[in-house]
Amino acid sequence: MRSDIVLSLTGPDRIGIVEEVTGVLNGLRANVGTSRMARLGGEFSIIMLVTAPADVASDLSSAFDGLRGEGYTVALRETSSAATSSATAASLYRVDVRGADHEGIVHEISAGLARRGINIEAAETAITEAPVSGTPLFSMSALIAVPEKLDESDWMSELADAGARANVDVTVSPATQND
Repeated sequence: MRSDIVLSLTGPDRIGIVEEVTGVLNGLRANVGTSRMARLGGEFSIIMLVTAPADVASDLSSAFDGLRGEGYTVALRETSSAATSSATAASLYRVDVRGADHEGIVHEISAGLARRGINIEAAETAITEAPVSGTPLFSMSALIAVPEKLDESDWMSELADAGARANVDVTVSPATQND
């Protein structure tokens, strides 16, 4: 029997941190499935789905005590299933958002999606500088699961309105789980 566990770790970025985390997991016969890792400012963040033998799942937390002592925050949460969380039939779409950076963009877009019962499966945001002016530019790419019962024109209209309120361009295209 195996347990599925979501592991998140944040702390100072340094060479070898991914090797150390995966070494701990290997030592407990745990397998890394889906994961995301990023350097954010001077901090490093990992979130991953780990599958571990049921008899060692309870040992995972204490296995990271050394990293906690170095200032890392480690959280583990057992999940009911590695399968998709969506119980209802849904279609996947990619949503891309672009515009001048300002507060509230992610909130406005996510609120527009939530109002229609649309789940964000994954999202990434970034801020870059415009080539000539250096103006901060915001970008977001999200994978969303739209319940098949929703009328496409209604939820697309809601998303367009959210983009207009946030003063950003929003484009939507069909996607697959691999996107």
